[in-house]
Amino acid sequence: MIMARGLVLFAAGAILTAPLVAAPLSVRVVDAAGRPVRDAVVTFHPAGNAARAPRPGGHYVVSQKNIQFHPYLSIVPVGADVSFPNLDPTKHHVYSFSPAKRFELKLFARDQSRTVHFDKAGVVALGCNIHDQMSAFIVVTDSVWTARTSAQGVATFADAPNSPGRLTAWHPFLRAPGGIAEQAVGAAQRNASFSVKLRPAPAPMPMDY
Repeated sequence: MIMARGLVLFAAGAILTAPLVAAPLSVRVVDAAGRPVRDAVVTFHPAGNAARAPRPGGHYVVSQKNIQFHPYLSIVPVGADVSFPNLDPTKHHVYSFSPAKRFELKLFARDQSRTVHFDKAGVVALGCNIHDQMSAFIVVTDSVWTARTSAQGVATFADAPNSPGRLTAWHPFLRAPGGIAEQAVGAAQRNASFSVKLRPAPAPMPMDY
């Protein structure tokens, strides 16, 4: 009887300590009319030890050209350095008041560049103190499972762990606090979807949005 109990306990422990199996996780984002939402940033935060932060390496650039930021939307890992080269014949004054990163790059001219270190996860809204029409966003992520939705409104994580966790979807025009929708995901759930309400996009929009 004691031996049988020991085998039961051993089996339970083996289940609890078994490695998580990676499997594709697909997330679809649609608007209130059921149309796909492209360029939403979807992030999966698996529970417990399955969570994994991205490496901060890489070269990230947000340039100023034709009185616009390029690209309009960037995704960078926590710890990334982002350079802001000025390619315009006029000066720019780049800033952000976002809680994830407050900074100010005072007047710098053509062919000059400044660099900012992003050390906290969150959404950083960019502006120019001289040109009010300039805007852009940097999403700083602390999860390796972060991606933009395609033209079909789909983001896929090929190696997501088979673990419960939390999904978030962010979009600059999403009608929600911070522009973020959130839902739980189960361990066996390999498909998820968000139905979101969007504000009208401001005009004119950047050409590369």
